[in-house]
Amino acid sequence: MQRLVPFVLAFGIVTASAAQESGRDVPVPEGFRANRTTFSAVMDVVPPRDSVSDLQLKQLEALPLESIWSALGDYRLNYVRGFTSTQPGERIAGRALTMRFLPPRPDLVQAIDTLAAEGDWDRRYYARAAEEAKPGDIVVAELGGADGHNLFGAMGALGIKLRGVRGVIIDGGSRDLIELRDPMFDGFPVFARFFDVHTTSWLGVEWDAPVRVGGVTVLPGDVVVADDSGALFFPADLVPSVIATAGARDALEAYERELLRSQMYRFRDVYPLSPELREQYETQGRRP
Repeated sequence: MQRLVPFVLAFGIVTASAAQESGRDVPVPEGFRANRTTFSAVMDVVPPRDSVSDLQLKQLEALPLESIWSALGDYRLNYVRGFTSTQPGERIAGRALTMRFLPPRPDLVQAIDTLAAEGDWDRRYYARAAEEAKPGDIVVAELGGADGHNLFGAMGALGIKLRGVRGVIIDGGSRDLIELRDPMFDGFPVFARFFDVHTTSWLGVEWDAPVRVGGVTVLPGDVVVADDSGALFFPADLVPSVIATAGARDALEAYERELLRSQMYRFRDVYPLSPELREQYETQGRRP
């Protein structure tokens, strides 16, 4: 949960409006730095993250990524490609559990060790996910892209999978490609920019906060749909309309394929449907 620090604090601390008038920031409450979820002012302002049901996620998994993309309107830009999947041919849909990493340096290592001890969490974020992720989550990790570093190996992936996580998207790398293709990981694809033998060394600095994947922004709780062609990220409140619109498009294309296979019509009359064929389609009670 992000909304843990009200702007009017119950500790006799100045309010946000008073702080703005004086040109000062609002002081952070004692002990807040140990909070398990990274506070983000952005997440305190964006509309609440509506929940998405497991049934809706299953419906999204059954729809082609192209049909979902067509239904996203302004969120069509939130598409990223260029990943390699450990489970080719599998599509996943879930809720984004985000994490952000930075390269290590001595003072940052010391700071993260201190915060992890205060908050009683594992500084290895893949280990945190193996203990704290929820069923239906998809781990989304910002790790420097193609020039970045590795998130985990097969042991970390197995721990995360056993939490009920649907898959992992890494804007960076992973170890153990061969192991991650083992049957034990069926139904749990890892999408990464590259696979590499080096052990993990970058440090998690943001947990369940906004991250960048490729050229797009991913917010905690975003709906994630991914397959071999790429990944889409969008707010959960769009899901009902996306399912309806994408489902209608998918049904229409199935009908167009039927007509093409019949070889009774010219291609130009089938794709897209001519006015006469569209009227016929709608008269049959199919979804336009």
